[in-house]
Amino acid sequence: MLRCLTLTLLSFISCLFGTESLSLAGSWRFAMDRNDQGITQNWPSQTLKDSIELPGILQAQGFGDEISPDTPWVLGLGGEWWKQQPDELRAHFSQPGQVEVPFLSQPRRHYLGVAWYQRDLEIPQDWAHQRIELFLERPRWESTVWIDDQNAGSARSLVAPHSFDLGPLPPGKHTLTIRLDNRMIVRDPAGNEGHMPDAHAVSDALGQTWNGIAGKIELRVTPQVWIKDLQAFPSIQPPSARIVATLGNATSSPGKGTLRVGDFLTEVTWQSDGGLAEFDLPLPPDTPWWSEFHPHLIEREVVLETPAGIHRKTLQFGLREVRWEGKELLVNDRPTNLRTTHFGLDFPLTGYPATDVKSWKRIIRRCQEFGLNGIRFHSCCPPDAAFTAADELGFFLQAECGLWAPFFPGGVYTQYLEEETALLLKAYGNHPSFLLFSPSNEPSGRYTEVTPEWAQRWHQRDPRHLYAAGTGWNRPEQVFNGPQFAGLVRFGKGELRNETGWFGNDFRQALEDVEIPILAHEIGQWCAYPDFSVIDKFTGYLRPSNYDIFRWIAQQNGLLDQNAALAHASGKFQLACYKEELEANLRTPGLAGHQMLDIRDYLGQGTALIGVLDAFWDPKSYVTAEAFRRFHSATVPLARLKQRTFTTTQTFEAETELYHFGPAPLKNTIPYWEIRDASGQKLLGGEGSARDFPIGKNLPLDFIQTPLDALPAPGAYRLVVGLRDQPVENDWNFWLYPADAPLTPQSNLLISSDWDAAETALSNGKRVLFTPGKNDLDPALSPPMRRVPIFWNIQMTVRPPKNPTPRFDAMLGLLCDPEHPALAEFPTEAHADFQWTSIVHGVRSISLNQAPTDLRPIVMAIDDWNRNWRLGVIFECSVGPGKLLVSAIPLERADPVTRQLRHSLVHYATSDDFQPKVAITPANIRSLFRPDRTTGPAPKRTFDPDLDDGSGPR
Repeated sequence: MLRCLTLTLLSFISCLFGTESLSLAGSWRFAMDRNDQGITQNWPSQTLKDSIELPGILQAQGFGDEISPDTPWVLGLGGEWWKQQPDELRAHFSQPGQVEVPFLSQPRRHYLGVAWYQRDLEIPQDWAHQRIELFLERPRWESTVWIDDQNAGSARSLVAPHSFDLGPLPPGKHTLTIRLDNRMIVRDPAGNEGHMPDAHAVSDALGQTWNGIAGKIELRVTPQVWIKDLQAFPSIQPPSARIVATLGNATSSPGKGTLRVGDFLTEVTWQSDGGLAEFDLPLPPDTPWWSEFHPHLIEREVVLETPAGIHRKTLQFGLREVRWEGKELLVNDRPTNLRTTHFGLDFPLTGYPATDVKSWKRIIRRCQEFGLNGIRFHSCCPPDAAFTAADELGFFLQAECGLWAPFFPGGVYTQYLEEETALLLKAYGNHPSFLLFSPSNEPSGRYTEVTPEWAQRWHQRDPRHLYAAGTGWNRPEQVFNGPQFAGLVRFGKGELRNETGWFGNDFRQALEDVEIPILAHEIGQWCAYPDFSVIDKFTGYLRPSNYDIFRWIAQQNGLLDQNAALAHASGKFQLACYKEELEANLRTPGLAGHQMLDIRDYLGQGTALIGVLDAFWDPKSYVTAEAFRRFHSATVPLARLKQRTFTTTQTFEAETELYHFGPAPLKNTIPYWEIRDASGQKLLGGEGSARDFPIGKNLPLDFIQTPLDALPAPGAYRLVVGLRDQPVENDWNFWLYPADAPLTPQSNLLISSDWDAAETALSNGKRVLFTPGKNDLDPALSPPMRRVPIFWNIQMTVRPPKNPTPRFDAMLGLLCDPEHPALAEFPTEAHADFQWTSIVHGVRSISLNQAPTDLRPIVMAIDDWNRNWRLGVIFECSVGPGKLLVSAIPLERADPVTRQLRHSLVHYATSDDFQPKVAITPANIRSLFRPDRTTGPAPKRTFDPDLDDGSGPR
């Protein structure tokens, strides 16, 4: 029955799963309760004065406090760096009413405390003597409800809807009042919070301290005996499902009735407090299974007939089983490999998680475009719409309780974990996309005494999902005696992320003693320089305060006009590193998958610009989905290419293999390989015999072995590996150099590492190629370059007293001018690649902060966006009557890359093209290499295992 009613505001009654419902969306009365006095003053019996819209959150509607230097942020990570910055910088962004912070994208307003929401209801006549339930889809955090002035109970879940049984209500007018408290509701009485303030369900890091209600807010009416819960436990062979129906009873009397599903009918009974009915529901033998490639869903109407009335409820599920066999993850007995990314439920425009399927389908489709087949929700759980969208699109989800907590036997977080687990499984357990379940991100305390047992016990109760003992870390208890999968950063003898697996290697050592599926935890985390055009996208709840500050620093240091070029060049280097990282995971035998951190930028914890997508799920300027899928998708050719630089006397060798987890095995497929030049022309190649490829990884393709002496050198080339008649191809850059670079005559050029000699030659009008020596640069102003970009972000490296200063060697790649004649004999693009990293690692860049801003290096080191120094690697200028070309890279080494760079620079410096456009005074250039005083040594650091980029101790 569908009928319309007029309430205080226009509402409606609709049939939802056979249960009439009344939407309460619209305008509500409202009051802030800063002093938490509403209960003692009996606010439910009073008429609240302000108004607010629900669903919605109060901070987005002008309520709460302006951001100030004293805002009580809920977080433990990322805020220390800002305290160390110069007073003038902090003062500039601390003006009353205009305060901005750099460690997160800040909300419009901030509020921790109690707020009250109230509205009038008109209960219709035909709801008389029926049970009425209040449904709040996603409030936060603790909700307490009054109907008129009678308390109807409280709820405190962060992961599931809050439901309140209001009982039968007399038809007519009533007042509904809801008290919401978004403070830290669950606290350890001993103050042992661990990283709980950083859990994404509660933290300001991604804007999750809002107060309000998201999603559906409605009254639902049922008979006084009703279907309280339905759970389906599917079996694929033969197709069937065990149905568990929980019955509610508000009559206080036992009784009998029937439960019908289509033609299937069973008798049910209930006691005074309700009942439980279990039965096996047969399905047609040809019922399709649910999978990532064929997401078939089953929908059945379940009808309960009792003396109290008829209650209908729709049950939706999929035929999907998950289990493990040794290291292998099996979905419907088929090997499955997971390519997932992290998501902390940040929605910058609204401030709260989307509760509509359309929004989630946009997110999931974007993930699928980039080769992902799953999302891991870090210390949070999405609303039902996310699971529904994933069900329909064939996408896997890992849910986590809203915890990043210390666990102790009998402790408060252990108790809360049990509460949340039961509610989460009840709310979302039927969704076939819900594959994996973890209790917490990186648990602490005595968690090994708690979470492994939790994983084993809950899997026995509900085997529709696999359970971990926590996401992250590397403890044996996470792998043995209970958990069915684990997300680890390392284990035993080996790493599961970073450079140890790059360049044809893999991470197999970490899996030697493991017999459950392992996912590589939070891989990637490689940063790129911000593109400040993203600021224009922040049109809603979150403000780009962090980007504003980074932009201002760049402007002050003369870098802002190069922003697009810096973002693009650093992004290309980031992309190259992600390619190595992801391919290493795809190559690793026995690895069940990976969890990226992250496919998109992370706005908190100091700001981690680690994504190839921005925070709005849009691709950045330097990447396309098609290019990304070449190395990250269901089917990927892989090459174990051990080196990227060769000479013409060497033989090119590479073992190639196939990663294939597509819809079906490949039949009669021919692999091929080609070597192409920079224009894309094929120069060498071959192909293998036609063969079949099963589902799996490490499937042999070919061993490539070919001499390189016929190829022009120097040159940039690509190895391309693909499958004939399939949209499957991957490629790898490599560089070829002459075995002996010719020595250019140097009669008109001084090549020196002695600044005194260089200065004298310049004063005499000579040409100089200068490479600074160890003592020529101020160590506190000359950051060393690295072979990888910044890991996670530099603000997070400030951890007093252990590490009171930021990491110093912060680099985001190189910005090169490939058209400059100084690089004419050294093939390069406008960004760093692996020919550069072999010669710049550990080399100090040259601070140009005191040089004229129009001095643009030929090759520039891209600095961390928090610092934004102008850093030269190769640059030129005229000094008095002389001409100076500077290379921070030492040129005396004998490796072919350095030798070729030296040849290219010398060739330029001795040619008529050597005409520097920028003049620098002798005193200014001297200050770069012989400062009057140094500012001291570069800061030393203690190793942070959670920020391990592969360069730390082993």
